[in-house]
Parts: sequence; structure tokens; C-alpha cells
Amino acid sequence: MSDIVLINITGRDRKGLDAKFTGILAEYDVNILDIGQAVIHNHISLGILAEIPKAEDFSSIFKDMLFEGHKMELKVDIQPIESENYEKWVHAQGKERRIITLLGRRVTARQISAVAAIIAQNSLNIDSITRMTGRISLIKSMINPRASIQLSVSGTPLDLRDMRRQFMDLSQKAGIDISFHVDNIYRKNMKLVVFDMDSTLIQTEVIVELAKLANVEEQVKKITESAMRGEIDFKESFRKRVALLKGIKEEHLGQIAKNIPLTYGADLVAKTLKGLGYKLGILSGGFTFMGEYLKERLEFDYMYANELDIKNGVVTGEVKGEIVDGDQKAILLRQLAQKENIVLEQTIAVGDGANDLPMISIAGLGVAFNAKPIVKQKASNTLSSVGLDGLLYLIGLHEREIKHEVLQANQYSYG
Repeated sequence: MSDIVLINITGRDRKGLDAKFTGILAEYDVNILDIGQAVIHNHISLGILAEIPKAEDFSSIFKDMLFEGHKMELKVDIQPIESENYEKWVHAQGKERRIITLLGRRVTARQISAVAAIIAQNSLNIDSITRMTGRISLIKSMINPRASIQLSVSGTPLDLRDMRRQFMDLSQKAGIDISFHVDNIYRKNMKLVVFDMDSTLIQTEVIVELAKLANVEEQVKKITESAMRGEIDFKESFRKRVALLKGIKEEHLGQIAKNIPLTYGADLVAKTLKGLGYKLGILSGGFTFMGEYLKERLEFDYMYANELDIKNGVVTGEVKGEIVDGDQKAILLRQLAQKENIVLEQTIAVGDGANDLPMISIAGLGVAFNAKPIVKQKASNTLSSVGLDGLLYLIGLHEREIKHEVLQANQYSYG
């Protein structure tokens, strides 16, 4: 009759360690049921769940493993596992799984403790913890520091809505972003990412910049803020704002487009995702002249926005065609998914305003970026502690998968 044992090996890491210990097990034709390893600062923790075909070999394996551990100055612990407990563990693998990502300028023990407490309160189990960002130098200072870890948890939350609320409250108090979404086949097979433009890809609202030219900044700003908070209908507010822009010369539009700064991390996100084969799109309630400029600069695949009506080189105060509002953004996202022959679960939508909620709510991963309160309350995932490049960690990319020529150019400075 076979025996099941759990082998834990800890101590200073060194080359050939795995080969040596698995080689011992191989001499006894041991079957590996599970294996996991982590190395933190040259210290290894190796776990092996093994089936020993011949129970009488246990003592020999135990002796050989302990002897090798002694030679390599490693601690070796071997514990027998009851077959009943093993079977319970096997049948538990069908549990729901979720990914929780912590992202901020730094990650502290206090933050992790608070997140872990919420997880435990909801009867979930933490199966693994992975660092997503690179190693942090204590000699050099980072220009834009960021730290991210990812937790894989299993089980069914006692109250999913309350758990999200707890994470949101903690996020605001601790100054860290907490993403919480289902781990399924689509999470690692995303294909399309769409972004709002104003205050998402760029640092301001283009219509406000246009309003400055027309000397109607305050009027337009008030209407914009009200619309973003969801207090008034977007289409109605949009027409009112555009009407105030009447008389702006067309030649000034291109100049505005070139002078508006990108959101920090936008170029890194674009280069990294394009390099990984993602399709990228802009779905904006802003204007096409700005959208076309960004589409070319960031090498996006799609762009939908509102076109200003221009006659004789002057803005008329009207819009051509149908206005791109929140509902239209959701429709466009569905159409793009269909065009790319993918399902909505393979899409990501990022935006900051109330008119972004329809597309955020139907995407496989919806992200509220530097969002207004009403959007944060309704979105499952928020990003506000770092730049737009935080999206890369949110979707599960490790720093080694990010475009390093862009990342390293702006990461460190000598303090």
C-alpha cells in the first residue's frame, strides 16, 4: 500500500537543490502529486506532496532526505498525510477562485494584514501570494515608485457585495488600490482594451481647453463636472457645452492636441499591450481631432469620438452625427468584440466618468481610473494610487513582461 507524505525543504537557496532532492525521490519511483517553490532573498521554501508506491521505502527516503538536507544546511520536514485528508483536498479543487491585486506606491504589512483579515472573514483561503513589481532598491530612489502583490484565493465569499465594500473602504483609508475579480479562463486570454480619453489617456478634459479659447471656461467646466457626476444627461450637457465653443478657429485644434500631456504611464501601457498582441481602442465622449492624434501617437487600432462641425475654418457650435455617450460606448465595445471575434469576457474597459460605467460594467475587466466617487462605488476595480501603467499589474503582468526600455528610462534616480 502506498504512503502520502508532505515534504518541506527550507533554507539558503543554491543551484542543483531541486535536482538533488527530486533525484532521491526518483530512486524510489515516487509520484509527485503537487509541488511548489518560492525564493525570497536567496531563501528557498520548497514543498512536495508525494506518493510513495511502497510504504516500506518511507524510512529509507526519510533518512536520505534528512542526510542530504544536513549536507546542504537545509531544514527538511516530512509529514505523513492521511489518505482521507488527501481526498478532501483533491475534491476541494473545484472551488471558486478569485484574484486580489494590491497596488500602491508601497505595500505595507498593515495593508496586507487588513486585506487578509477581510479574506478570512469571508471564509476564503489564500492559496498563493506573488510579487508583481520588481525588486526595490534602498540606495536609489524611484521617481514614480509602485509596489504590487497578487493573491490567489479560493472559496465562495459569504457576502460578495459587502466584501467589495470592505475593500473599497480599506482602499480609501490605506491609500492603496485593491482589485478583486474572478479567476477564469478569460483572465489570461484578454484580447481587447478600450480607454476613455479625457482624464484617462490624457490629463485633462479637452472641452475645457477649448472653452479657454472661447472664454467660456467656467460655464463649460460646471456643465462638465455635473455630467461626470451623473447629475444630468450626457447628450444634453454635451450639446450645451459644444454650443458655447462657437467661433473657435480650426487651426487651433491641432495645436491643442499636441500640447495636452498624456496621463503618466499611458505610453508604457500602449507599447506593452501592443507588444503582447492586444488590440487597443479609444471610446470617447470627447472629440475626434484629439482622438485621431492619440490613435496615431500611441498606435491604437480603433478610435470613436464626437466630430465638431466646422464651416469655413470655424467651429459652428454643433456636432456631426450621433453623440458618443455612455450607452453608445457599450454598443461600440460589443461591436468591436464581435469584429475581433472574441467574447466580452476577453475585453477590458478603462474610464473615469459616469458615462464610462456602461462599458466598464459589461467588460470582462472594468477599471475605474482616477474616477469620480459615483464611478468608484459602482466599478469592481479601481486604479488611483499610481499612473495608468498600474493597469498592467492589475491584469496580471509581472514587471519582467513590461516594455523595459520605457520602464527603466523613468524608474530610478539617485537620491
